[in-house]
Amino acid sequence: MTMTLELPDQLHLDPDQVRVELAVALFQQERLSFGQARRLAGLSVWGFHQALGARHISLHYDVEELAADVATSKAIGQW
Repeated sequence: MTMTLELPDQLHLDPDQVRVELAVALFQQERLSFGQARRLAGLSVWGFHQALGARHISLHYDVEELAADVATSKAIGQW
């Protein structure tokens, strides 16, 4: 889906910063995964980690995801 958002010039908002804020908010609400949110924000993995950390937002990572990551690591020989 493509969306166009028009913001008044008087707000003096940086379009890139608006994308980051939207991505962070949608991630925090668990509407987007980490990867989806960082792509929306246009940031690297590390950059999105920093954006979340600056706002004191923790990652959504539960026991099932940890188990899946361990299984994947073992399957590809990184464990």
